[in-house]
Amino acid sequence: MIPDEDILERPVPIDEDQAERVHLRIRRKLPGRRLDKYLQGRFPHLSRTTIQRLIKQGAITVNGQPTKSSYEMCGGDLVELVIPPPEPSEVVPENIPVDILYEDEDIIAINKRAGIICHPARGDQTGTIANALMYYSTQLSHGSDPFRPGIVHRLDKNTTGVMLVAKNDEAHWRLSLQFERRTVQKVYLAAAHGELQLDADTIDAPIGVHPVVREKFAVFIIRNKIDVAKEAVTRYEVAERYRGFTLVKLYPKTGRTHQLRVHLSHIGHPIIGDAMYGGRMVSQHDLTGGGSKEPLLPHQALHAWRISFKHPIRETPMELEAPFHEPFKRLVTLLREYRGR
Repeated sequence: MIPDEDILERPVPIDEDQAERVHLRIRRKLPGRRLDKYLQGRFPHLSRTTIQRLIKQGAITVNGQPTKSSYEMCGGDLVELVIPPPEPSEVVPENIPVDILYEDEDIIAINKRAGIICHPARGDQTGTIANALMYYSTQLSHGSDPFRPGIVHRLDKNTTGVMLVAKNDEAHWRLSLQFERRTVQKVYLAAAHGELQLDADTIDAPIGVHPVVREKFAVFIIRNKIDVAKEAVTRYEVAERYRGFTLVKLYPKTGRTHQLRVHLSHIGHPIIGDAMYGGRMVSQHDLTGGGSKEPLLPHQALHAWRISFKHPIRETPMELEAPFHEPFKRLVTLLREYRGR
């Protein structure tokens, strides 16, 4: 799951051909005035979060140098900005199939398929879960972001499984509070390379943006790097063992971006198909010695299997499970049949 606080770690996509370049000369010192707040006042169409992300990725500089959102400007400072073009003002409903696991007057639970992102982002404004939900339901929460109607939490583009959606604002903030307080219990299933030595363990390794590849995340264990990372804790249990592979239950205690993928890679057992973090594609031929050489999954074998929470309005305990999609199910079937112990 991807929490809102980690959005600051993600760079804002910028089309160099459409971006606006602005130069501001600060005439006098502005004591106590943060750079991000000052710029939000000058550019009201940009959210403060977007401005902070632009500062973090170096698209906003002061006197030609990278800076911080908290910087207090001095007279004579030259602030230079690369501003992306404005986003569309609404999410367009699209007739995209949605696999409904549960629905009542307050919430919807879906079984997300692979290859679809949760909500629009610049350069990819259609074909998302948000577009599908806008078509499916006329009643969705507004939340704090017009581009995420109903969406309380997120899954990576190629992670499948259960995802909660709010149909009204009260349900939205009550669910969000449960995620914030970490009272929502999530269980993922991943098919990983190699045979894990322990039947169960906890991975406690802080995660931050990769120092070279901005779209990746990495574990930071060097003492002087800990300040750029955030606490990340995952408990795991071995569900099934195979020759050369392991089916693992994952219980995230925190919700950092790519956390489960990074953590399994960190302990030397990347997820099958997760090329970004060292996983390899696996085919029927790889597992059985015959048959197709096409990958069984063209993406990471990671599935959000179960979620436990309190109903946001009724306050009754709920537990929902998302069945495997066919490619993941076939992978596990072949592992059991041809690589079982």
